[in-house]
Amino acid sequence: MSRSRSSAYLDFIRIRFLTMLAYRVNYYSGILIYTLNIGVYYFTWKAIFGSGGDLGGFNAIQMTTYIAVSWMARAFYFNNLDREISTDIRDGSIAIQFIRPYNYMLVKMMQGLGEGMFRFFLLMIPGMAVALLLYPIELPTAWSSWVGFLVMLFFSFLINSQINVITGIMAFFVENNEGMMRMKRVIVDLFSGLIVPISLFPGWLAKVLEFLPFQAITYLPGSVFTGRVKGVGIWNVLGIQIVWFALLLIPMIWLYGLARRRLFVQGG
Repeated sequence: MSRSRSSAYLDFIRIRFLTMLAYRVNYYSGILIYTLNIGVYYFTWKAIFGSGGDLGGFNAIQMTTYIAVSWMARAFYFNNLDREISTDIRDGSIAIQFIRPYNYMLVKMMQGLGEGMFRFFLLMIPGMAVALLLYPIELPTAWSSWVGFLVMLFFSFLINSQINVITGIMAFFVENNEGMMRMKRVIVDLFSGLIVPISLFPGWLAKVLEFLPFQAITYLPGSVFTGRVKGVGIWNVLGIQIVWFALLLIPMIWLYGLARRRLFVQGG
Protein backbone atom coordinates (compact mmCIF):
# COMPACT_ATOMS: atom_id res chain seq x y z
CA MET A 1 0.00 0.00 0.00
CA SER A 2 1.48 3.34 -1.07
CA ARG A 3 2.02 6.19 1.37
CA SER A 4 -0.64 8.32 -0.35
CA ARG A 5 -3.15 5.45 -0.17
CA SER A 6 -2.36 4.91 3.52
CA SER A 7 -2.81 8.62 4.17
CA ALA A 8 -6.18 8.50 2.43
CA TYR A 9 -7.37 5.70 4.72
CA LEU A 10 -6.21 7.66 7.77
CA ASP A 11 -8.23 10.61 6.49
CA PHE A 12 -11.37 8.48 6.76
CA ILE A 13 -10.63 8.04 10.49
CA ARG A 14 -10.14 11.77 10.94
CA ILE A 15 -13.23 12.75 8.95
CA ARG A 16 -15.50 10.37 10.87
CA PHE A 17 -14.07 11.61 14.17
CA LEU A 18 -14.73 15.23 13.19
CA THR A 19 -18.21 14.35 11.97
CA MET A 20 -19.04 12.75 15.30
CA LEU A 21 -17.54 15.74 17.09
CA ALA A 22 -20.07 18.02 15.39
CA TYR A 23 -22.84 16.09 17.17
CA ARG A 24 -21.04 15.54 20.46
CA VAL A 25 -23.91 16.97 22.54
CA ASN A 26 -25.92 13.84 21.65
CA TYR A 27 -23.29 11.72 23.39
CA TYR A 28 -23.64 13.49 26.71
CA SER A 29 -26.95 11.68 27.02
CA GLY A 30 -25.08 8.49 26.14
CA ILE A 31 -22.99 8.85 29.30
CA LEU A 32 -26.20 9.04 31.32
CA ILE A 33 -27.76 6.04 29.54
CA TYR A 34 -24.71 3.83 29.98
CA THR A 35 -24.38 4.87 33.62
CA LEU A 36 -28.03 3.97 34.21
CA ASN A 37 -27.50 0.60 32.52
CA ILE A 38 -24.62 -0.07 34.88
CA GLY A 39 -26.82 0.96 37.80
CA VAL A 40 -29.60 -1.44 36.84
CA TYR A 41 -27.21 -4.37 36.61
CA TYR A 42 -25.32 -3.29 39.75
CA PHE A 43 -28.40 -3.34 41.95
CA THR A 44 -29.61 -6.57 40.34
CA TRP A 45 -26.35 -8.37 41.01
CA LYS A 46 -26.10 -6.80 44.47
CA ALA A 47 -29.42 -8.41 45.35
CA ILE A 48 -28.28 -11.74 43.89
CA PHE A 49 -25.02 -11.75 45.86
CA GLY A 50 -26.85 -10.83 49.06
CA SER A 51 -24.51 -11.11 52.04
CA GLY A 52 -21.46 -12.07 50.01
CA GLY A 53 -19.73 -15.08 48.53
CA ASP A 54 -18.65 -15.84 44.98
CA LEU A 55 -20.73 -16.46 41.90
CA GLY A 56 -19.24 -17.88 38.72
CA GLY A 57 -15.77 -16.99 39.96
CA PHE A 58 -16.74 -13.37 40.65
CA ASN A 59 -17.05 -11.68 44.02
CA ALA A 60 -19.38 -8.69 44.38
CA ILE A 61 -16.69 -6.06 43.70
CA GLN A 62 -15.37 -7.95 40.67
CA MET A 63 -18.90 -8.27 39.28
CA THR A 64 -19.52 -4.53 39.66
CA THR A 65 -16.20 -3.77 38.01
CA TYR A 66 -16.93 -6.24 35.21
CA ILE A 67 -20.35 -4.70 34.56
CA ALA A 68 -18.98 -1.15 34.48
CA VAL A 69 -15.98 -1.82 32.25
CA SER A 70 -17.99 -4.07 29.91
CA TRP A 71 -20.65 -1.45 29.27
CA MET A 72 -18.12 1.32 28.86
CA ALA A 73 -16.04 -0.87 26.53
CA ARG A 74 -19.18 -1.34 24.45
CA ALA A 75 -19.29 2.44 24.07
CA PHE A 76 -15.96 2.14 22.22
CA TYR A 77 -16.41 -0.96 20.08
CA PHE A 78 -20.07 -0.43 19.17
CA ASN A 79 -20.86 0.85 15.67
CA ASN A 80 -23.52 0.60 12.97
CA LEU A 81 -21.31 -0.51 10.09
CA ASP A 82 -23.77 -3.28 9.24
CA ARG A 83 -26.59 -0.76 8.83
CA GLU A 84 -24.39 1.66 6.86
CA ILE A 85 -23.32 -1.07 4.43
CA SER A 86 -26.87 -2.35 4.09
CA THR A 87 -28.07 1.18 3.28
CA ASP A 88 -25.34 1.62 0.66
CA ILE A 89 -26.45 -1.62 -0.97
CA ARG A 90 -30.17 -0.79 -0.94
CA ASP A 91 -29.81 2.74 -2.34
CA GLY A 92 -27.27 1.64 -4.97
CA SER A 93 -24.43 3.90 -3.83
CA ILE A 94 -22.32 0.79 -3.26
CA ALA A 95 -21.73 0.67 -7.03
CA ILE A 96 -19.91 4.02 -6.91
CA GLN A 97 -17.95 2.92 -3.83
CA PHE A 98 -16.75 -0.25 -5.56
CA ILE A 99 -15.23 1.57 -8.54
CA ARG A 100 -13.32 4.07 -6.44
CA PRO A 101 -9.58 3.47 -5.93
CA TYR A 102 -9.82 2.06 -2.43
CA ASN A 103 -11.02 -1.04 -0.61
CA TYR A 104 -14.60 -0.43 0.49
CA MET A 105 -14.48 -2.75 3.50
CA LEU A 106 -11.24 -1.21 4.75
CA VAL A 107 -12.79 2.25 4.40
CA LYS A 108 -15.76 1.17 6.53
CA MET A 109 -13.38 -0.24 9.17
CA MET A 110 -11.48 3.06 9.23
CA GLN A 111 -14.70 5.00 9.59
CA GLY A 112 -15.73 2.70 12.42
CA LEU A 113 -12.38 3.31 14.11
CA GLY A 114 -12.88 7.07 13.82
CA GLU A 115 -16.25 6.70 15.52
CA GLY A 116 -14.73 4.40 18.12
CA MET A 117 -11.99 6.90 18.96
CA PHE A 118 -14.61 9.60 19.42
CA ARG A 119 -16.62 7.31 21.70
CA PHE A 120 -13.48 6.36 23.64
CA PHE A 121 -12.55 9.94 24.52
CA LEU A 122 -16.00 11.53 24.84
CA LEU A 123 -18.14 8.65 26.09
CA MET A 124 -16.13 5.76 27.52
CA ILE A 125 -13.61 7.71 29.62
CA PRO A 126 -16.11 10.30 30.99
CA GLY A 127 -18.66 7.55 31.55
CA MET A 128 -16.16 5.41 33.46
CA ALA A 129 -15.25 8.43 35.60
CA VAL A 130 -18.91 8.93 36.50
CA ALA A 131 -19.30 5.21 37.25
CA LEU A 132 -16.27 5.35 39.57
CA LEU A 133 -18.01 8.04 41.58
CA LEU A 134 -21.29 6.14 41.86
CA TYR A 135 -20.38 2.47 42.19
CA PRO A 136 -17.77 0.39 44.08
CA ILE A 137 -15.37 -0.29 41.21
CA GLU A 138 -11.89 -1.70 41.74
CA LEU A 139 -9.33 -0.62 39.13
CA PRO A 140 -6.38 -2.88 38.21
CA THR A 141 -3.13 -2.20 40.03
CA ALA A 142 -0.83 -4.15 37.67
CA TRP A 143 0.41 -2.29 34.59
CA SER A 144 0.17 -5.54 32.61
CA SER A 145 -3.59 -5.62 33.22
CA TRP A 146 -3.97 -2.07 31.89
CA VAL A 147 -1.81 -2.68 28.82
CA GLY A 148 -3.43 -6.04 28.14
CA PHE A 149 -6.93 -4.61 28.51
CA LEU A 150 -6.30 -1.64 26.18
CA VAL A 151 -4.77 -3.86 23.49
CA MET A 152 -7.65 -6.31 23.84
CA LEU A 153 -10.14 -3.45 23.67
CA PHE A 154 -8.79 -2.58 20.23
CA PHE A 155 -9.23 -6.18 19.10
CA SER A 156 -12.76 -6.12 20.55
CA PHE A 157 -13.45 -3.28 18.14
CA LEU A 158 -11.88 -5.17 15.22
CA ILE A 159 -13.80 -8.40 15.86
CA ASN A 160 -17.14 -6.67 16.46
CA SER A 161 -16.63 -4.55 13.33
CA GLN A 162 -15.79 -7.65 11.28
CA ILE A 163 -19.04 -9.28 12.40
CA ASN A 164 -20.90 -6.08 11.51
CA VAL A 165 -19.30 -5.89 8.06
CA ILE A 166 -20.16 -9.54 7.36
CA THR A 167 -23.76 -8.95 8.46
CA GLY A 168 -24.04 -5.79 6.38
CA ILE A 169 -22.61 -7.31 3.22
CA MET A 170 -25.21 -10.10 3.46
CA ALA A 171 -27.70 -7.54 2.14
CA PHE A 172 -26.28 -8.45 -1.28
CA PHE A 173 -27.63 -11.99 -0.96
CA VAL A 174 -30.93 -11.61 0.95
CA GLU A 175 -33.89 -9.43 0.13
CA ASN A 176 -33.91 -7.71 3.53
CA ASN A 177 -31.30 -8.23 6.25
CA GLU A 178 -33.02 -6.06 8.88
CA GLY A 179 -33.99 -9.09 10.94
CA MET A 180 -30.47 -10.48 10.61
CA MET A 181 -28.99 -7.24 11.95
CA ARG A 182 -31.32 -7.19 14.94
CA MET A 183 -30.63 -10.85 15.70
CA LYS A 184 -26.89 -10.23 15.41
CA ARG A 185 -27.03 -7.40 17.96
CA VAL A 186 -28.92 -9.54 20.48
CA ILE A 187 -26.56 -12.49 19.98
CA VAL A 188 -23.44 -10.35 20.35
CA ASP A 189 -24.68 -8.63 23.52
CA LEU A 190 -25.78 -11.90 25.10
CA PHE A 191 -23.07 -14.34 24.05
CA SER A 192 -20.19 -11.87 24.40
CA GLY A 193 -20.85 -11.78 28.15
CA LEU A 194 -22.13 -8.21 28.26
CA ILE A 195 -25.46 -9.05 29.87
CA VAL A 196 -24.35 -12.14 31.83
CA PRO A 197 -20.71 -13.24 32.27
CA ILE A 198 -20.04 -16.42 30.31
CA SER A 199 -18.83 -18.20 33.46
CA LEU A 200 -22.47 -18.12 34.65
CA PHE A 201 -23.80 -19.86 31.55
CA PRO A 202 -24.67 -23.58 31.74
CA GLY A 203 -21.53 -25.67 31.37
CA TRP A 204 -22.40 -27.07 27.94
CA LEU A 205 -23.22 -23.60 26.55
CA ALA A 206 -20.05 -22.07 28.00
CA LYS A 207 -18.09 -24.83 26.23
CA VAL A 208 -19.84 -24.07 22.93
CA LEU A 209 -19.07 -20.36 23.27
CA GLU A 210 -15.36 -21.17 23.58
CA PHE A 211 -15.49 -22.06 19.88
CA LEU A 212 -17.27 -18.84 18.86
CA PRO A 213 -15.82 -15.32 18.53
CA PHE A 214 -18.27 -13.53 20.82
CA GLN A 215 -16.36 -14.07 24.10
CA ALA A 216 -13.41 -12.22 22.55
CA ILE A 217 -15.48 -9.02 22.36
CA THR A 218 -16.46 -8.50 26.00
CA TYR A 219 -15.84 -11.41 28.35
CA LEU A 220 -12.10 -11.87 27.83
CA PRO A 221 -11.15 -8.16 28.11
CA GLY A 222 -13.45 -7.84 31.13
CA SER A 223 -11.78 -10.84 32.78
CA VAL A 224 -8.38 -9.17 32.35
CA PHE A 225 -9.59 -5.85 33.77
CA THR A 226 -11.13 -7.50 36.84
CA GLY A 227 -7.97 -9.50 37.55
CA ARG A 228 -9.56 -12.89 36.89
CA VAL A 229 -6.93 -13.36 34.19
CA LYS A 230 -3.38 -12.29 35.09
CA GLY A 231 0.23 -12.55 33.97
CA VAL A 232 0.88 -14.94 31.11
CA GLY A 233 -2.85 -15.64 30.94
CA ILE A 234 -3.38 -12.14 29.53
CA TRP A 235 -1.33 -12.93 26.46
CA ASN A 236 -3.08 -16.29 26.10
CA VAL A 237 -6.52 -14.66 25.89
CA LEU A 238 -5.09 -11.95 23.62
CA GLY A 239 -3.97 -14.78 21.37
CA ILE A 240 -7.58 -15.98 21.19
CA GLN A 241 -8.61 -12.54 19.95
CA ILE A 242 -5.84 -12.47 17.35
CA VAL A 243 -6.88 -15.91 16.07
CA TRP A 244 -10.51 -14.82 15.70
CA PHE A 245 -9.49 -11.60 13.97
CA ALA A 246 -7.53 -13.66 11.43
CA LEU A 247 -10.31 -16.23 10.98
CA LEU A 248 -13.02 -13.60 10.44
CA LEU A 249 -10.95 -12.06 7.63
CA ILE A 250 -11.71 -15.17 5.56
CA PRO A 251 -15.52 -14.76 5.29
CA MET A 252 -15.12 -10.97 5.00
CA ILE A 253 -12.81 -11.21 1.99
CA TRP A 254 -14.79 -14.07 0.44
CA LEU A 255 -18.16 -12.29 0.74
CA TYR A 256 -16.65 -9.04 -0.51
CA GLY A 257 -15.37 -10.82 -3.62
CA LEU A 258 -18.75 -12.48 -4.20
CA ALA A 259 -20.52 -9.14 -3.76
CA ARG A 260 -18.29 -7.40 -6.30
CA ARG A 261 -18.81 -10.16 -8.86
CA ARG A 262 -22.56 -10.17 -8.24
CA LEU A 263 -22.74 -6.40 -8.70
CA PHE A 264 -20.69 -6.33 -11.88
CA VAL A 265 -22.52 -9.29 -13.43
CA GLN A 266 -25.96 -7.85 -12.72
CA GLY A 267 -25.06 -4.22 -13.30
CA GLY A 268 -22.76 -4.64 -16.31
